[in-house]
Amino acid sequence: MWVGKVIGTLVATPKDDSLTGCKLLIVQPSLLGQSGRTSPIVAVDTIGAGTGETVLVVEGSSARHVTGRPNAAVDAAIVGIIDSIEINKALLEE
Repeated sequence: MWVGKVIGTLVATPKDDSLTGCKLLIVQPSLLGQSGRTSPIVAVDTIGAGTGETVLVVEGSSARHVTGRPNAAVDAAIVGIIDSIEINKALLEE
């Protein structure tokens, strides 16, 4: 699981049938003091997130599971909209 910010939407008229009816959003991962993924990804929205919201994202089989489509062409799914984050900066590794 990781945290990111929704930075846009994606519309793909021709696509795999397993994605029909899925809302696709572009999510920019938040580093939260850690190195890792920095490029935006496309995620299926399972909860009604919108542009500018901070979200919780899962990947892989967990993403397919939450969509209710275990054989879908899904690699990432938004599973939560984050209300707030509190980080103790003293505990972050530099």
